[in-house]
Amino acid sequence: MGSQINTIPFAGTKEQEAALLKVIADHKDDKGALMPVLQKAQEIYGYLPIEVQSIISNEMNVPLEKIYGIVTFYSQFSLSPKGKYNISVCLGTACYVKGSGDIFDKLQDMLGVKDGGCTADGKFSLESCRCIGACGLAPVLTINEDVYGKLTVDDLEGILAKYE
Repeated sequence: MGSQINTIPFAGTKEQEAALLKVIADHKDDKGALMPVLQKAQEIYGYLPIEVQSIISNEMNVPLEKIYGIVTFYSQFSLSPKGKYNISVCLGTACYVKGSGDIFDKLQDMLGVKDGGCTADGKFSLESCRCIGACGLAPVLTINEDVYGKLTVDDLEGILAKYE
C-alpha cells in the first residue's frame, strides 16, 4: 500500500460530505470517537483521501498528522479508491511457491497499477494479501467475492475479460 500517489481525482459529493459531517456531529463529544468516525467515513467514501482526512481533522480538532498516522497504520483503511472490481492476489506461502508472485507481477503490468492501486477508469483495483485459506487451490486470486484457483499467468486475460 505504502506511499503510492493516488492518480484518480477526488470526486466526493455534497451528500457524502453531509453524511460525514453528521457522523462527526454525532460523535463530537465522545472520548475515543476518532476510530469510529474514520470507519464511518470509509463506509461513506469507500476510502480516506486527504480531502476526507482534512474534513475530519478540522471538524474534530485533531491534527491531520495524527489522522494520517492512524489511516496508514491500520490495514482496514485505504488511501486509494477501490475499483468496481477489487482483485486480491494471495501471496501467502502456498500460493507464492506455486507462482502467485508471477501472477501478481503480470496483473500489475496488464492493469498498469502497483499494489494498492486503482485503474484510472475506476474499474479494477489490485492488492496483495496473505493467506485466504484456499491453499489447496494455490495459487489463488479473488475478484470481489469470486475465487479463482490453480491459476497460471495465461489464465489472467480470460478472467479479466469476464469483467469488461
